[in-house]
Amino acid sequence: MRHKGHKGQMTTHLFGRNKQSTLVKASQSERVDICSRLKRSVMAMQRESKPVPVAVIMITLNEAHNIDAVLENLKGWAQEVYVVDSLSNDGTVEIARKRGAHVVQHLFNGFGDQWNFALRALPISAPWTMKLDPDERLGDDLKSSIRDAIESGGADGIIIRRRLWFMGRPLPIRQSVLRLWRTGLCKFTDVLVNEHPIVEGRLIVVQGDLEHLESLTLHHWLEKQNRYTTAEAATLYKGLPLAERPNLFGTSLQKRMWLKAHFYKLPMRYFLLFLYLFWVEGAWRGGRAGYAWARLRTEVYRTIEFKVLEMKLLGHAYEGPQNASVSDGAGQ
Repeated sequence: MRHKGHKGQMTTHLFGRNKQSTLVKASQSERVDICSRLKRSVMAMQRESKPVPVAVIMITLNEAHNIDAVLENLKGWAQEVYVVDSLSNDGTVEIARKRGAHVVQHLFNGFGDQWNFALRALPISAPWTMKLDPDERLGDDLKSSIRDAIESGGADGIIIRRRLWFMGRPLPIRQSVLRLWRTGLCKFTDVLVNEHPIVEGRLIVVQGDLEHLESLTLHHWLEKQNRYTTAEAATLYKGLPLAERPNLFGTSLQKRMWLKAHFYKLPMRYFLLFLYLFWVEGAWRGGRAGYAWARLRTEVYRTIEFKVLEMKLLGHAYEGPQNASVSDGAGQ
């Protein structure tokens, strides 16, 4: 009995040692896992602390109300920041230089011309270039997605989603816009307004939102649309070429240009446009602000038609004050 009892004690002792050994192994495994996670966290922090190899370019004219905030948004993220200013007189240049941006001033002769000047004249050293408007802000998810896309390679251009804001509220409307490309691969359509980057190569879409804080107030928004509609009306009156050759069965840009060329021939065009903006684009999900946006966007196109009519009656085109803040967002 004692022998059996001793054997039972030995067995229990062995089981205890095995259990302790298992616990030690589990403890070691947990320590390795914790160290591995800490190492990954440190590497991620080091990675995020380095600027993304991107040169961000903005075109400005009297953007003192936006320039400080957008440069703060880019702080520590972009390798280079350039401001091509169209002879501002409101402190835009002073704020940009104080923030460390590289500022060049150039007389504004149209958006296509100004962007092509920027790509041609700026001393860009970053391997990637980004187009940004002063009233746009990059979300954290978008910043990370851009970094990942650049590091993974394989793309020549990057398309991002831009979320519209109106009356101080985000709208449930997102537009896909080509905004980044490998330096040297892009040129812009040579148009007065609604310029488009042309990039040859493989394009990819990344996650995250570019917030388009288009105007501080409705008063400011209407001022911008007044300038935009004048520029568009002058383009139509003079018969100037569109950003791309219209083609219903061509590229996305060519399809848009086809619709633009034929829009004013459509019956019930403003009713159909409102239905498209409100129901198809989803402005209805934005409540009263969404309804107001859809109605006013429809009136923008009607105003262009009336201004073209006025120019025909006058026998000449006219121009509003030049303003580089009327970007490609005004006519989207």
